[in-house]
Amino acid sequence: MKLLKRLLIVILSFLALLLLIIYFTTFHPSELQEASVNCESNAPILDSAKQIKLLSWNVQYFAGKNRVFWYDVPDESGPDTAPSREEVENTLKKVANVILEQNPDFVLFQEVDDGAKKTYNEDQAERILPLLSDLYPCRTEAFYWKAGFVPHPKILGSVGMKLTIFSKYKIVSALRHQLPTPPADPITQQLQLKRAVLQADIATHDGKTITILNTHLDAFSMGTDTMHRQVATIAKILETLDAKNMPWILAGDFNLLPPGFSRSQLHPNGAFFYSDEEEITPLFIKWNSTATQEELNGPNKEKFYTHVPNDPQIAKPDRTIDYIFYSRGLTKKEYKVLQEGEAAEASDHLPLEAVFASEE
Repeated sequence: MKLLKRLLIVILSFLALLLLIIYFTTFHPSELQEASVNCESNAPILDSAKQIKLLSWNVQYFAGKNRVFWYDVPDESGPDTAPSREEVENTLKKVANVILEQNPDFVLFQEVDDGAKKTYNEDQAERILPLLSDLYPCRTEAFYWKAGFVPHPKILGSVGMKLTIFSKYKIVSALRHQLPTPPADPITQQLQLKRAVLQADIATHDGKTITILNTHLDAFSMGTDTMHRQVATIAKILETLDAKNMPWILAGDFNLLPPGFSRSQLHPNGAFFYSDEEEITPLFIKWNSTATQEELNGPNKEKFYTHVPNDPQIAKPDRTIDYIFYSRGLTKKEYKVLQEGEAAEASDHLPLEAVFASEE
């Protein structure tokens, strides 16, 4: 009996130590916290009368389009776990070329690695900035996955992934809003992604601000209410900005199909990742989308597709899951998804580009 008690104490002590190690090597953000802002002292102030162009892009940690990653297929049997250094280098150049050609005022990236084993522990925001000339004197960023070691057999190392916003104009402040996480056991809760909304407030000449919001919602929460809760949290953020009469633009990878777009239209491998609940509907009901629900389901819906699955059974644009929403006080002048050239070769997502003006 004494031996069993001692053995139990040893096992419990080991588990406690393991939990402590996991806790102190993982990321525990607050519900709302300041995000870092890096701005050059001579960063210009935005003229609110000027039209602004925004580009949003899930860059898939600059991995390119030559891999099928383990999570790209429903049974997690994809053969690849990481891009090569050469693939990252080439993709950084392709993404930079698109940015330089389009010359947006604001660049919103999702899936930017920083400190991840699979991408050689590099800060990818630091890697791409020198390729963008001196266009973007300001940036802010927020992690949504960070751990010293993830024991998943396809990872077995550090992870680090963040949202970034590059701006031609002065960012006066930035906030990280925590989104609800999927239900999980205590260890998985520490190691899983903590998805977020990154808010950047841009100074304008009239002493006001325009708010730019960047997000990336959950991708693997089937069978839970996670997407409903994440959309509800975003709606509260937007309602707060509206109540303050602050103009805003929200963009990112929502991992949700448009209202009215049945997942039965997709290959079964693609349909697997979505529910029939149309969780994104509240955002379309209350706010403006750069592509309307009618356009996203109409005869020309293919031109709005934003996702190019790595799954070899699909391997072509077949759905819209990335969006740009905007507030009253702003007018959409242009919107398009860049579906050709280097924009189609760099990621499993295509870049979204929109031009806005203040209402007269």
